[in-house]
Amino acid sequence: MSLSAGSSPLHSPKITPHTSPAPRRRSHTPNPASFMVPPSASTPANNPVPQTPSSGQVIQKETVGGTTYFYTDTTPAPLTGMVFPNYHIYPPTAPHVAYMQPKANAPSFFMADELRQELINRHLITMAQIDQADMPAVPTEVDSYHSLFPLEPLPPPNRIQKSSNFGYITSCYKAVNSKDDLPYCLRRIHGFRLVNTKCMVLVDMWKKIQHSNIVTLREVFTTKAFAEPSLVFAYDFHAGGETMMSRHFNDPNADAYFTKRKWGQHDGPLPRQHAGLLPESLIWAYIVQLSSALRTIHTAGLACRVMDPTKILITGKTRLRVNCVGVFDVLTFDNSQNNNPLALMAQYQQADLISLGKVVLALACNSLAGIQRENLQKAMELVTINYSSDLKNLILYLLTDQNRMRSVNDIMPMIGARFYTQLDAAQMRNDVIEEDLAKLDAGVPEKISLISRDEKSVLVVTYSDLKRCFENTFQELIAAANGQL
Repeated sequence: MSLSAGSSPLHSPKITPHTSPAPRRRSHTPNPASFMVPPSASTPANNPVPQTPSSGQVIQKETVGGTTYFYTDTTPAPLTGMVFPNYHIYPPTAPHVAYMQPKANAPSFFMADELRQELINRHLITMAQIDQADMPAVPTEVDSYHSLFPLEPLPPPNRIQKSSNFGYITSCYKAVNSKDDLPYCLRRIHGFRLVNTKCMVLVDMWKKIQHSNIVTLREVFTTKAFAEPSLVFAYDFHAGGETMMSRHFNDPNADAYFTKRKWGQHDGPLPRQHAGLLPESLIWAYIVQLSSALRTIHTAGLACRVMDPTKILITGKTRLRVNCVGVFDVLTFDNSQNNNPLALMAQYQQADLISLGKVVLALACNSLAGIQRENLQKAMELVTINYSSDLKNLILYLLTDQNRMRSVNDIMPMIGARFYTQLDAAQMRNDVIEEDLAKLDAGVPEKISLISRDEKSVLVVTYSDLKRCFENTFQELIAAANGQL
């Protein structure tokens, strides 16, 4: 827009919606007219049509306070062949969503039985309580937590049963925090006395990490509520979670391929993906999640140190979460490193990559016996026969000593498009949700079924009905806030 007279701070010329700078800053959507070809564009080059200087521009005149302003309206003139509808409605669904193939035998109106049972089990575990008379050893309250419920069998009294990972007797409870009334998971270290509190610097670093594949550490405290000194780690509680060990490595016959045969006995049949081995797509889904968790931990300057099938939780079908983070940082804290508690983190991060390689190899062999030193060659032969070269190269890179400092980012080119496959699945679900929200916003007459939680009541309504209900409810809330009700 150009002005032929000086602009006054009190009297500014009219600004049309098309020339206002605010919409141009807010939206970058191109004008539909820019995609239309004017009739003059089809004129041959040897017969050009002369254009006047004012073509496409309208000179506006306005008198304010005795001053006459002349300015040009840069609104594009309507082009021949472009017609807009005289109503406002959303366009139809995009083809990539409209022709999306649903899963076979997917329930249309009711929740799947498997999903319903899983949700019920989660609710039961979350609400479970113990009979205090049957388990007097469990205190009624520990610090700010109450309603303790053991999540695993308690160790027998007067018996040494140390954890194979931590080197201490441990137990796990579900408890409710009295501050927010939310359930948490308490990991108790029996008989541990915290001598040096400088390790809490590492605990504070762990508490800042928020990741979808890491069980968040909330707090660490000492207590004598169990009749002995104990160290307690409080984590987020994920009901229904099971360890990778219990889901994939609980078959006693899975180690038969690596068991030494007596003289005269022949080896059993070679395991295959369709008979005894996990599908490669599932293994890559696990690799993407575990590598993402390690990348977040290493970026924060910490080390996982619990990359083990007994410390990896699986919730749902394929969601992984690394559990018990930060425990080793407290239990093995060296008093001689008071000045720099992060001095050994680089070495621990290298050990994390080796541990990741062992977990992947165990998953590929579907047996923990495959990661033993005497069975490594046989395990790699099994991987070579049944899986792709990308998976084999990834395992070799993680387990082979490179004589240099490695990073978890080095394996990203090896993961390749598998990482984006996981993102594409999530994006596909988001597209469906976005389409439904667009229909609700427009109030289309398409029908939708609403089902109650107990699945005993079903309502068939349209998106326009839902939109009207939402608008009425919102207006009632505004009226109540203004004191009109």
